[in-house]
Amino acid sequence: MKPLFAHLAIASSFALGSTHALAADVNVQFDGGIGVDPVSGISAGAPVLNTVQGVPPGGRPWVIRKLRATVFVDGSISAKGSGLLLAGGDAIGTRATIAQVMATLFCGTDAFNSPAAALDAAGNFSIKGTLSPKPPSPCASPVLLIRGTAGAGAWFAAGIPGREDDD
Repeated sequence: MKPLFAHLAIASSFALGSTHALAADVNVQFDGGIGVDPVSGISAGAPVLNTVQGVPPGGRPWVIRKLRATVFVDGSISAKGSGLLLAGGDAIGTRATIAQVMATLFCGTDAFNSPAAALDAAGNFSIKGTLSPKPPSPCASPVLLIRGTAGAGAWFAAGIPGREDDD
């Protein structure tokens, strides 16, 4: 029996070590999301667009039910969102004509884009791939935008930096 316990102890120490190594490979994480309000305020009686890092907002309010994203030191990204839908207008509760989204990570003012991913009718998406170009590690002042892929690539949601502890 002693050899079995010794093997289990060794195996568990390797497993714990590999988990720690994976955590060390994380550059930045986002847990939760904020839907866009296309107007950030009024100035001189005119609306001011909610432009972030030079990226224009979607033309109507959007909501996102859930967003989780991890960017790794090697530049790869894994992001999953659900419920990215219009929050106003006649098409409320739909994705309208938006069929694809991408993620843009800003480190300071520098932008790093993901590959495009399908946005289903319920507003769900899964982005996997490598950011281009590769972001620095650590990423200073991280901002993550979920954007459309057409035209100027308006943004619809932003990630909340950090990782929520599991309960």
